[in-house]
Amino acid sequence: MGGSASADGPWSVIRDHKREMLLVLSGPSGAGKSSLIDAFLADRSEFVRSISATTRAPRGAEQDGVDYHFIDDDTFKSWVAEERFLEHAQVFGQHSYGTPRHFIEQQFADERSVIMDIDVQGARQIRAAMADAVTVFVAPPSRDELARRLRGRGTDDDQAVSRRLHKAEDEVSCWAEYDYLIINDDLDSALRKLRSVVAAERMRTPSA
Repeated sequence: MGGSASADGPWSVIRDHKREMLLVLSGPSGAGKSSLIDAFLADRSEFVRSISATTRAPRGAEQDGVDYHFIDDDTFKSWVAEERFLEHAQVFGQHSYGTPRHFIEQQFADERSVIMDIDVQGARQIRAAMADAVTVFVAPPSRDELARRLRGRGTDDDQAVSRRLHKAEDEVSCWAEYDYLIINDDLDSALRKLRSVVAAERMRTPSA
């Protein structure tokens, strides 16, 4: 009689073991983070993309709650004071952006995981606020390849490309702060590596 209870206990825990995660990707502009996230989400319905809050106005066809949570300056400041952001920053001294804590918590409550693309400073804030976030640094195979990709976009002049390359030097120097490193020399290969990261984290035990 007592045997079934002891047998069901550990087996039910293993059977029900899940790990919702916050998967944080960082890396220099041109490393291919957006393409990697898009490819990853194409067949991972249990993941959603993080939606940031911002004080800037919607652009084009952007929708509130889909592309961003659009809020005013006073609301943003009150959320900062109430510690409702996992991370936040002001960009170019103008508009503010932040990751709402309640969005992540709601996804976890709904048994969904979250993936996001954020800069090195934002990732540091997230690690401080959520120690079990899984962080991945995505890097290009070389500086020359990064320069080729940036110029290939056709959106930046030579001066802008130089600024991005200079910033990339600082960002790449922070790779060792992350849990995992993915060299994105080929999108399919990088995607397989990212899937492997998630598989490993799914198998992680509570004591690991």
